[in-house]
Amino acid sequence: MFRRIDEGDARAPARAVRIDVDGRALDAREGEPLAIALLAAGVVPTRRTPLSGAPRAPLCLMGTCFECLVQVDERPNVQACLETVRDGMRVRLPQGARGPEPAP
Repeated sequence: MFRRIDEGDARAPARAVRIDVDGRALDAREGEPLAIALLAAGVVPTRRTPLSGAPRAPLCLMGTCFECLVQVDERPNVQACLETVRDGMRVRLPQGARGPEPAP
């Protein structure tokens, strides 16, 4: 399983914050990439593909692969590896394709 490489480091750790992931409160470190917080909390898969529903999880952790797409504070298709954790953020994990947009 995923483990941070700085666990047990004597330097001052980042401030602990709470994030909401699909209604579940998780502890995270302020300022770390959201993808790292999700992996450290064992949140895998982070999404499912729209057509087959195959599980996906963060892969490159640098914004290239788009495997870590999540919804953050009502913003869809956010790359979790490029999003910084902040206290109280609300994360939703996508499950397949979205429904049609309502007519204007």
